[in-house]
Amino acid sequence: MKILVDGDSCPVKDIICNIGKEYGVQVLVFISTAHWAKNQEDVEYITVDSNYQEVDMKLINQVSPDDIVITNDYGLAALVLAKEAYSISAKGKIFKKDRIDYLLSRRHFAAKMRRQGKYLSKPSKYTKEDKEGFRLALTELIVKLLDNI
Repeated sequence: MKILVDGDSCPVKDIICNIGKEYGVQVLVFISTAHWAKNQEDVEYITVDSNYQEVDMKLINQVSPDDIVITNDYGLAALVLAKEAYSISAKGKIFKKDRIDYLLSRRHFAAKMRRQGKYLSKPSKYTKEDKEGFRLALTELIVKLLDNI
């Protein structure tokens, strides 16, 4: 098991790195050249070109079953689930196979509305409660997976 992070827009990289270190799980952070990352000890940073979807493609090619991928991207989460791995959002939402089609449909509908100049809602601000929810969800997932080894 390893933790792979879609790092370009991830607000919880520090939490992920600390949890990875605490549980002895390798952490790989994937970022594009257009973004800066604060290098941390015991974390592997994989930098790719800033082409569209380059980070996602590099990340998905390194996912194995039972890995954990941190992303807010429903499309990437769907690919991760298809590879029998786990995906969790930065707010601690664990993506499930039985809901991913709904999330992708909702994303498509919202994009269609935006192209028509209509906006359904603004994204909510990231809170301390979101960070704590993420920390708890990731820790529980890791403990569950380690117990099954």
